[in-house]
This record gives sequence, structure tokens and C-alpha cells, in this order.
Amino acid sequence: MAIKKYKPTSPARRTITTIDMSDLSSAKPLKSLLRTKTRTGGRNVYGRTTSLNKSGGHKQKYRVIDFKRNKYDIPGKVATIEYDPNRSARIALVYYADGEKRYMLAPNKLVVGQEVISGENAPIEPGNCLPLKSIPTGQSIHNIELKKGAGGKLVRSAGVSAQLLAKEGNYATLRMPSGEMRKIHLECYATIGVVGNADNKNITIGKAGRSRWLGIKPHVRGICKNPVDHPMGGRTNGGKHPCYPSGKSCKGLKTRNNKRTNQYIVKSRVNKKRK
Repeated sequence: MAIKKYKPTSPARRTITTIDMSDLSSAKPLKSLLRTKTRTGGRNVYGRTTSLNKSGGHKQKYRVIDFKRNKYDIPGKVATIEYDPNRSARIALVYYADGEKRYMLAPNKLVVGQEVISGENAPIEPGNCLPLKSIPTGQSIHNIELKKGAGGKLVRSAGVSAQLLAKEGNYATLRMPSGEMRKIHLECYATIGVVGNADNKNITIGKAGRSRWLGIKPHVRGICKNPVDHPMGGRTNGGKHPCYPSGKSCKGLKTRNNKRTNQYIVKSRVNKKRK
């Protein structure tokens, strides 16, 4: 996929860029795999704003994605590769041999008509799903389970992948896209390949209205507010460190609080050398 530019018919149109979708299938989404999606606008059941800078956005239907890939040893054929408004990655509609149809994340080099399969003896090809014990070291993978049978939870965004570095005992060591080194049980399943639509990070929003379509609301910098409204309010805020309206630091403060899984982190992502 390539970045698509437009003629500068307006100031916004001059800078706006999108992904060229000419290679996607023109078929409509499968109705049986669509669900109604409601938006809160950042408000709770009492109508009070609990999440700042959120708006309604454009209407969308949720596509039910098969993150578990638990149709073991049943081959499926890729029927379409489609756009999904709920994620940065593309999705593929798979027709399985038993008649069932499911959506899955579409990795790079996956094409319409290709056969995909899940199981311990599946070939090492993009789109196939295998347990970590059956995947050779050095392989790029995505849609990784944290617990066996719970479905893929890690590495699902466009253009990302994790690398299987080593296997020792009952665990495999993976390098995550963030640089973190983490242990995952060898019985957990993962999908071969790199998630598609890697150019997603290169698009330019171009105008405020496009952000509103995505459900992102304009926001005012804290230093531009009055001291009564924000800890950083007032032009002479005394050099206060950047923080949220609640006063919590928003740069560098560690917020992770999951000691139960600390034993599985071999190397933290925050220890990377910054250039």
C-alpha cells in the first residue's frame, strides 16, 4: 500500500494524505460478523465527562475478529481483504472448509485466494497460526496470546511484529515492538508474519474535521488555562513539570502496577538507550 496525496484545492487538502486502498476488496462487510457500536463521547452513565478530548465521531460498525484462531487443522481460504474502521490494521475474511466464515488480522504478503490454517503442524507461512513451541526462533510473529486459549492480546497494530528469540524450559523469550523482552508460555498461539498496512503511521491528518471523524476532540493546552482550571494554568506557572488536570505527572511517571507478571519481563522497554 502507498501513501495517496491530493491536489491542493484547499489549505487542508494541500497537506492531507491517506492510504491508497485500490488493492482492497470492493465487497461489503459480512453482515453476520457486524455488531452495533455505541459511543459515549467520554461521558459516564451520569452524563459527566470522565475522559477528556473525546467526541462522538463517525458512525461505525464493529467487525468481530477471530483473535483466538481456534479452528485447528481446518483449512480456510482468504476471500477478501478489507478496511476496518476500528483498527489500524487490515482484516481478511476467511471461508473455512466446514462452511464457517471469520475475520482475522491480515499480515503482509497475504493475498486473496491464499490458504491459511491453525495448528501445531501448520506450515510457517504468513497468516498461519501455531503454538510458540512449533515456531522456529528468529521468526516474526503477531497476535500473541498471554494465556493459552484466551486469544491474541499482544502485537496487533498495523506494521508491528514481535521476534521469537529463544526457548528455554516451558517459556519462549520474545522481543516486543517496544523493545521489551518478555517470557510467554510455549503453549500460547501466535500468527506468523508482520501485521499489514505499515504505511498507516505515515499518514497526515491534515485538518481538524478529520480528527473529529475519529472521535478526537480539540483540546486546550494547560498553560493557556487559568490557575483555577489547571495546575499549569497561568503564564507564570513557576516552571511546573507537565501534568494532567488532576495534577499527575504526564511525562516519565511510571504508572504500571502489575507485580504479578513482573517475573515474565526479562528486560523493560524503558531501559532502551535513547539516542
